Amino acid sequence: MLNLPHPFTMITTDLKKAKKALQQNNIVAIPTETVYGLAGNAFSDVAIKKIFTLKKRPLYNPLIIHIKSAEFLPEVAIDIPKIAIQLAKEFWPGPLTLVLKKQPHISDLVTAGKNTVAIRVPNHPLTLELLNQLEFPVAAPSANPFGSISPTTAHHVHTYFKDDLAIILDGGACEKGIESTIIGFENKLPIVYRLGSLSIEHIEAKIGNVVAKTHSDDNSPVAPGMLSRHYAPATATFLTNNVEQLIQSHPNKKIGLLLFQNNVTQTVEHQEILSKSGNLNEAAKNLYAAMHHLDQLQLDMIIAERLPDIGLGKTMNDKLQRATKKN
Repeated sequence: MLNLPHPFTMITTDLKKAKKALQQNNIVAIPTETVYGLAGNAFSDVAIKKIFTLKKRPLYNPLIIHIKSAEFLPEVAIDIPKIAIQLAKEFWPGPLTLVLKKQPHISDLVTAGKNTVAIRVPNHPLTLELLNQLEFPVAAPSANPFGSISPTTAHHVHTYFKDDLAIILDGGACEKGIESTIIGFENKLPIVYRLGSLSIEHIEAKIGNVVAKTHSDDNSPVAPGMLSRHYAPATATFLTNNVEQLIQSHPNKKIGLLLFQNNVTQTVEHQEILSKSGNLNEAAKNLYAAMHHLDQLQLDMIIAERLPDIGLGKTMNDKLQRATKKN
């Protein structure tokens, strides 16, 4: 049954409608295991331009192409290093994006004029089924206005775009809740460009040590998610090791807290706990949903607690640092 929260927006699981919209160069919000994406025909400049316009995303920030399987990789990339093939075999479908030299037919709009393209195979049954029904891959950045909190539910997407988006394919809450990890190759050696749902420790257990280069020129990022300001609530957000001290330094403020495991004793407007059991995977799944909730409470500020700097804790600290208020 269709849920119609707005006469011009359809939240649905109907793949036929999503397929038809994509074939007509329209944009469809799709679920993945990481976050929801704004999908368009990766081989169509008309569709790609619509994605950039809808997101208000600068053209210098490249997009990720989503393909149906690793076997499709040569259709979009060339000169693929052996270690990239190994990573694809290990982690696809899954939250890993590979930055590889692009096939000449891949539009410069997708790659922001670079000779490399970001590619992954998403691990969500609905979207994989959709990709297998299409004769083209889709480009799909996160389904949010540029720089804001990524969406992990169909409701988040609808809140952002209302009637500006015709179809939202509803796949439930995202399993991972944080973007894919992005790996590129320099001299055929793997380089982590973006921390994500696949931890560096997990990657290194399969291929050995990797180097992280997660910051770049804000006007020419190598890959998505590398800008210094990103994933940000509208509410001023602060990241700290000492939540209670920061609360005390802002008296008479409406404060919301984003905490890893335990409440604080001070009186504040609201407290969000990411994982009462201290599980980093659970915390990652809940992170963006908690940020969305806090951002809707008309607070003066959000104080986020720095997480343990291991595994997905590193990823969440990176996202929160990019969301913080720059003085």
